[in-house]
Amino acid sequence: MRFLPSSLALALAAPLSAQTYSPAVVADPPADTQVPAEMAAFQLPSHGALLNAVFYLAAGKGPHPTMLLLHGFPGNEQNLDLAQAVRRAGWNVLTLHYRGSWGSPGAFSFAHCAEDAEAAVAFLRAPDAITKYRIDPGRIVVAGHSMGGMMGAHAVADDARTVGLILIDAWDIAADGRKLKADPALIAQTKRGELDGDMPPLTGTTEDGLVAEMQSAPAALDLVPTAQAVLPRPILILGAERANGPGMRALAAAMPAAGSKNVSLILMPTDHSFSDHRLALADAVVRWLGRFQR
Repeated sequence: MRFLPSSLALALAAPLSAQTYSPAVVADPPADTQVPAEMAAFQLPSHGALLNAVFYLAAGKGPHPTMLLLHGFPGNEQNLDLAQAVRRAGWNVLTLHYRGSWGSPGAFSFAHCAEDAEAAVAFLRAPDAITKYRIDPGRIVVAGHSMGGMMGAHAVADDARTVGLILIDAWDIAADGRKLKADPALIAQTKRGELDGDMPPLTGTTEDGLVAEMQSAPAALDLVPTAQAVLPRPILILGAERANGPGMRALAAAMPAAGSKNVSLILMPTDHSFSDHRLALADAVVRWLGRFQR
């Protein structure tokens, strides 16, 4: 397994000069006048609802490898700079808002988010979408930040044809739910510190409802076994030392038990949004995706 000890990982995650970043992170590629890069906004069907979605389409006739990029809870940080960098590297990137978030119809719930991630992967395999958006269905990677990491792990574990998973400071919903059940005093702290400020973009849910869902979270929202089920496909784990870095280190350490030889861990001395390491984050993602280029 490619497991990076924290000292090495932090050294690799230190800010780099512009000369050492991947070209896709710091420069636009030559324009393709025949099939230019473009953006398509549309609604993606999921369980009777239409999700607000945006597809960043790479230049060239393709077909292109494609990454599904899932935002966290509630989605204040959407990581669209990653979408742009990955597109400059020759990939399509699909982004979306889950049911009940940011104007997508329906009720928000963690269960619905998992279903929406599955629906997005299924959409990328639909023959009409493959043709219209120049998708290579044999090179689909799912990336997710925070809650989106959990949903991405679930989607990839559920679809054996996806080729890789990127976890960006992923949130283990079931593990936190177990903590709330073991210590009910944490519930008020969770509401005040984690949920209060994040409810406005969401509809069809409440803080109490989300806490209850965390406490009863199914195996599909248990990060370690779900990520293990992705193996032996490659996984990139990116952790923020001032946020869930310890959790990401523990997740990577749990992978050898499942026989992984293809798990990469990079820890960065930053916060949960990678606020001061955006270029380093994009560089790590683009370089890792290079293994799927043809």
